[in-house]
Amino acid sequence: MAVSSVSTVSLAAWAYPAANVTLPRVEQTAKSRVFEEDTASSDDPNATSTSEEHNSDAAGPKRADGTPMAPEEIQYLDQLKQSDREVRQHEMAHQIAGGAYTGGASYEYEVGPDGKRYAVAGEVSIDYGPVPNDPQATIEKMQTVIAAAMAPADPSPKDYQVAAQARQYLLEAKLEASMQRSEMEQARSNGAAATSSADESAANEQPSEEQAA
Repeated sequence: MAVSSVSTVSLAAWAYPAANVTLPRVEQTAKSRVFEEDTASSDDPNATSTSEEHNSDAAGPKRADGTPMAPEEIQYLDQLKQSDREVRQHEMAHQIAGGAYTGGASYEYEVGPDGKRYAVAGEVSIDYGPVPNDPQATIEKMQTVIAAAMAPADPSPKDYQVAAQARQYLLEAKLEASMQRSEMEQARSNGAAATSSADESAANEQPSEEQAA
């Protein structure tokens, strides 16, 4: 039975889907209110309570320009930070489990209201092609690829696709390895039978002691 041929090198990328985060619209009135409070505080040196409240607000998250964020921006920033952690953990799980068969991670970013970049999607390249003329090596490689594909806590549809293809290659390699073992066992059996037959022929050709006398 012939084993279907497959390409020697296959490359794919495990993609972490983009996080569902959207930048909320910040009302202009919120920005104006902050500006008015700053102006009132600077004009009235006796307004200590207002100044203290302003200092308290300033201790929270700030925009890239240093001004305090609106509640909507703070919520969006928290979403971006969570997305960044999840995306990086997802791709790292692939890399650790895949070892030499995985490449570096690449990311897509969103700029937060604080001016910093946060990962919202990512991917890691993976070599899941069978090893040419070596079914046993292919079996070991595919087992690693499958483990790497399913390593994250939340595998993506692409992860399942890579794992399914690797399982197909794994089955083909096991079949090829089984065929090779059968052929080797048959060859050894034939060789043993030939040796036994040759020994018997040699023994029959030797004269007995009585005939020699």
